[in-house]
Amino acid sequence: MKRTVILIISFFMLSGTLGAQTDLQAKAESLAEDPVFSHASVSICVRNAEGITLAEVNGGRMLVPASNMKLISTGAALHELGPDYRFRTRIGYAGNIADGVLHGDLYIIGGADPVLGSKDSIAVNIDNVFSQWESIIRKAGIRRIEGHIVGDGRWLDGMAEEPTWLWNDIGTYYGTGVTGLMFYENMQSFSVAAGPQEGAPVDISPYYPDCPWMDFRYSCTTGAKGTGDKLYMYTSDLAPTAEIRGTFGLDRGRKRVDCSNKYPEYTCAAYFEKHLSRRGIKCSRGAVDPRLKGFKPADDVTILGETLSPSLDRIVFETNHASNNLFAETLLRTLGKEMHGSSSYDSSYVALNDVLQKLKVDASYGVHIQDGSGLSRQNYVSSDFFCRFLTGMMSSPHFGSYLHSLPVPGGNGSLSYNMKKYPLATRSRIRVKSGSMNGVRCYSGYILPAGYEPAAGQKVPEEIMNQILVFSVMTANCTSPQWKVRPMLDRFMADLTE
Repeated sequence: MKRTVILIISFFMLSGTLGAQTDLQAKAESLAEDPVFSHASVSICVRNAEGITLAEVNGGRMLVPASNMKLISTGAALHELGPDYRFRTRIGYAGNIADGVLHGDLYIIGGADPVLGSKDSIAVNIDNVFSQWESIIRKAGIRRIEGHIVGDGRWLDGMAEEPTWLWNDIGTYYGTGVTGLMFYENMQSFSVAAGPQEGAPVDISPYYPDCPWMDFRYSCTTGAKGTGDKLYMYTSDLAPTAEIRGTFGLDRGRKRVDCSNKYPEYTCAAYFEKHLSRRGIKCSRGAVDPRLKGFKPADDVTILGETLSPSLDRIVFETNHASNNLFAETLLRTLGKEMHGSSSYDSSYVALNDVLQKLKVDASYGVHIQDGSGLSRQNYVSSDFFCRFLTGMMSSPHFGSYLHSLPVPGGNGSLSYNMKKYPLATRSRIRVKSGSMNGVRCYSGYILPAGYEPAAGQKVPEEIMNQILVFSVMTANCTSPQWKVRPMLDRFMADLTE
């Protein structure tokens, strides 16, 4: 009799699971077949914690993931480096110190701290950082520098930008590229206002940081009303020259436009020189960038001290909430440096694959990784792979921090406009990373049981793990307007919570 009762209960539990599975599959198919996606590619995968597929439409189809790539770079970095990892910036010198004078060059040796000088809320104010560096110098007995202040970014090797990024992206704030010594997220801010009439020059000037070595050129004009901001900077680190092209709508108000600074090492050194000068420590030869003045940096530098970045889990949180490309690329490149001694993209791909193997995620199919941020259109990932990766991350000892880093729709960050009309009880169960670029809209993440709130550094209880769903819904080559696409994908995520 007891066995009969168990069998009956098991039958009804299985029936409920199959019923939910059938319902989700129907909703996934309905989404993929909607006229909004009639000319698009769609890939959908939903699985439970045991790996059972609850819904799948073209799950193996590889599509451009856009910023969903950050799920992989942030997860791999957390798993391999740990949430307490910190980036180091060291202060050192080449030469000798005598009677308070450094006869030689002072070095700021970057360790790829992506928030150094950043306006992000987690960053230490740059004046406070400079004061710490000044204290290190004074403790060494240095009161004057007879030489240069060198911004040294050699800790990272290889190109700053991934080679497949578009030319009009690498001059923007989101395509700045990663350097060994970063400053202000490698950005250059401009003050921009429309001219008096259509066709007139745009009123534009750089205001932070001050980079007097740069030759800024402006071929941009005032556009018609309603045309918006279509300004793009074209620049590289081959020469200190940059040109801003495009149009700025006549009806647009004055605003700050952030572009790319290809000489952040020089910028950091120049600003530190100004700080020291104000504090009475003069530098006879000023800041220097080896690329611009033919300066050969020393191979043997005596280290005096260092400062540290915020912890990795805080950086990962900001990466996923703000969808920060620079931070994501830094994480990928740091994996290459820490695991294989080189931060070139080739070494970083190898390192990332090593981490995937540790997570028991098979990368032999369903994924082609080109960068860490998703800016490249040569990234190709399937919804099936995202679900396998997200499941693999659940076995990581740092899964709690990873889960905590993912935004809630309708909250702060890159998903602030998603699911506004849905109740908080629904939205709060969703932890998801978005990915969007022209023609692309993707969402991948987790559905949590009701009432559970993840916290950084806390282990997710086993009973919660068993109730988590993983999902990925990806659309690409979609010509429908986003005001039609986003509500449909929002509704599908809400359906997953039922």
